[in-house]
Amino acid sequence: MALASLLILLTAAGYAVLCAVKPFAPCRKCSGIGVRTRRTVTLCRRCHGHRSRLRIGRRLLNNSRSIHAAGTRPRIADRKATPWQ
Repeated sequence: MALASLLILLTAAGYAVLCAVKPFAPCRKCSGIGVRTRRTVTLCRRCHGHRSRLRIGRRLLNNSRSIHAAGTRPRIADRKATPWQ
């Protein structure tokens, strides 16, 4: 049981490091080519021709950072004016 937990923890830590070092992954829909060919050649709808997409882990990290920043930092309009400002 401890070995399985350690393996899951190491896998999650490895994915977190991968998301920090290399936040973009090749698009799975177009295989990183940027275009899709069926009858005509068109740009990939998922990556819009950029050939890569933001990883899910990086998207979660960015979202959690923005939520934390919005919830902890006071806005300038909410601060009360003090006599020495």
